[in-house]
Amino acid sequence: MDTTIALITGANKGIGFETARQLGARGVTVLAGARDEARGIAAERALRDGLRGLRGLGDDTDVRFVPLDVTDATSVREAAGWIEKEYGRLDILVNNAGIAVGGGPPSETDLEAMHEVFQTNVFGVILVTNAMLPLLRRAPAARIVNVSSEVGSIAAMTDPGSPLAQMPAGLAYPSSKTALNMITALYAKELRDTPIKVNAANPGYTATDLNGNSGFRSAAEGAEVSVQLATLDDSGPSGTFWGYLWSPRGAYGALPW
Repeated sequence: MDTTIALITGANKGIGFETARQLGARGVTVLAGARDEARGIAAERALRDGLRGLRGLGDDTDVRFVPLDVTDATSVREAAGWIEKEYGRLDILVNNAGIAVGGGPPSETDLEAMHEVFQTNVFGVILVTNAMLPLLRRAPAARIVNVSSEVGSIAAMTDPGSPLAQMPAGLAYPSSKTALNMITALYAKELRDTPIKVNAANPGYTATDLNGNSGFRSAAEGAEVSVQLATLDDSGPSGTFWGYLWSPRGAYGALPW
């Protein structure tokens, strides 16, 4: 099988949908993970229709919806089993699914909201990655991309000269991304003697449902970061936090942990 197989979690909208679309445009077979069946099927249809309209892509454009709730072990296990049966391996895993609930200062943190955020943004990533790792090991050179956020950077959030230091001190979402950054670093450490590369992506402040579409970057721009990391060549890095830099030029580069 010559094609590249990519699973994107939370692919029915926003950055996940755009990541799927951009990878599909490169000829990648896209497995669009979504927990809601109706939205997942609609995303599959929209992705297929859009990709067929691109030059050089015909009716054989391969986009498939995969039922996948990253917080449900049975759902994750069944998704991994289906991918093994259909494809036998996985070349790219983009852990994109994420949520942001709750708010307010740390001293007023709602523990139920905190648990809900970590269940998806942290535990869900571990659950999916561990289930898919046997399939990723079968690929010639697999790539794992964990969609993080600059608000998870302790260095940036505590630097008085950084715009991020001026943000309200909410706890759940930023700390979940800090945890995700460490998860990324440690998976990269475990897999450093393999062809698998593991990196964290920073899409920047992107307009999505997660922030009420208040971001100043488009979902397509935010997805570019994940696509770059998902398609790294053999000389590319592993164990890095890379993506949009908060600057007037909107450049890309490595971010501080």
